[in-house]
Amino acid sequence: MTASDSEPNDSEQREPMTATAGSDTIAAIATARGRAALAIVRLSGPEAVSVAAACFRGRDLRVVDSHTAHVGYVLAKDGAEIDHVVATVFRAPRSATGEDIVEISCHGGDFAPALILESLIHHGARLAEPGEFTQRAFLNGKMDLAQAEAVAELIHASSSLSHRVSLSHLQGRYSDVLGRLRDELLELCAFVELEIDFTDEDVEFADRARLEALLAHADDLLAGLLASYRVGELVRDGVRVVIGGRPNAGKSTLLNALVGRDRAIVSHIPGTTRDAIEADAEIDGLLFRFVDTAGLRETSDAIEAEGVRRAHHSIDRADVLLYVYDLAAGLDEAEVQFLQDVTDQDNLPIILIGNKRDLVEQPAAASLNGLPFVDLSAERGQRDTGELDTLVRLLLDTVAAGLAGTDASHVVTNQRHRQHLREALRAVRAARHALDTGLTGDLFTLDLRAALHELGAITGEITNEDVLDQIFSRFCIGK
Repeated sequence: MTASDSEPNDSEQREPMTATAGSDTIAAIATARGRAALAIVRLSGPEAVSVAAACFRGRDLRVVDSHTAHVGYVLAKDGAEIDHVVATVFRAPRSATGEDIVEISCHGGDFAPALILESLIHHGARLAEPGEFTQRAFLNGKMDLAQAEAVAELIHASSSLSHRVSLSHLQGRYSDVLGRLRDELLELCAFVELEIDFTDEDVEFADRARLEALLAHADDLLAGLLASYRVGELVRDGVRVVIGGRPNAGKSTLLNALVGRDRAIVSHIPGTTRDAIEADAEIDGLLFRFVDTAGLRETSDAIEAEGVRRAHHSIDRADVLLYVYDLAAGLDEAEVQFLQDVTDQDNLPIILIGNKRDLVEQPAAASLNGLPFVDLSAERGQRDTGELDTLVRLLLDTVAAGLAGTDASHVVTNQRHRQHLREALRAVRAARHALDTGLTGDLFTLDLRAALHELGAITGEITNEDVLDQIFSRFCIGK
């Protein structure tokens, strides 16, 4: 989010929290280091405009209108020109942070932005802490806490699907889902508490049928959000797909074919791969992290034995196992037992791949306890991606079925949110039990209040300084 992302209509903003951002003015380089056409240095705070004006030669920034850009030079503390820049002014509250902001666009590289930042600090700004711009936006009511966390997730998005989910959260759609539920629970909680106040008059304000329907809806919604966390993990971190099998089965060739480049060394000499080799590819908007491993066999070679140990470790951490074998050789008893053990003990999805189909006259269909199976030529797949179509379709069906149509606003990717949702669901189910068993209203409202607390903690209606420090410390400086 940049300052220009803010809406000019102040009435549409959230009400600020009671906590306030710092009274000082912060500055930071907002773009990555290295050679580039442009870099941006940002200021935010009550003195942002006057600090920028003190080292800017051109139009007097102190008198310009909000949302205007001005060409000039930034001067060093000794008055020397640093760079020819564009300074854009955003006045409070119509800015990303709700404070006065100045964004200075200068030439890229490491030198000019650093000198500009040094000059701004000399004239009264201080270096921003990680995430401090976004934290001020939250504290000044420009976004809720879930939206603020989505900023970091959007920056680190590694696939089109993770980008779509993060953007939806940043736009507030996920918060809207939680907010509507919280508002409904709060309204009914108020009616139940009103009944408690009028116990002597025997007045009923809360519709019991509506209470039951709302709690059932809350149960379904929260359970669905919790269930989506597994999908959220795959969206956030990618799908870890380990390629395993005997030496010389064609695992490295398959890795290269799947990622579309020569990532792993391919040799007819068994045992060439000694360590896990990783490569990424995006398929249907989802990031897949493919891992080629050492061939699984007993060996007296100490280095290869370590590679085999690491292969087993990679399989233990996998989301999916692609087990590759040579169609001409078939599966031996040890392989069948290994696959059976993995299926029984780890419940790990496995796709069985019969490789080197181009070298076998009549490939036989394989079936091993119902495992999905595909026969192919990995070597041919390096030249013709159509050779991999069946495998890719199986892979998507195994780990990402329905992802393309997933409502991004209902996907939970944040571990903190997951914990609060779990507690909210526990409280809602306790409230349902209290309603079903006819417990007194005060006990029922305690459970409702607990659910409201947990939902509010996600979006930031309820929070504390320790939580904020933990969240925003993970951001980069300048954001």
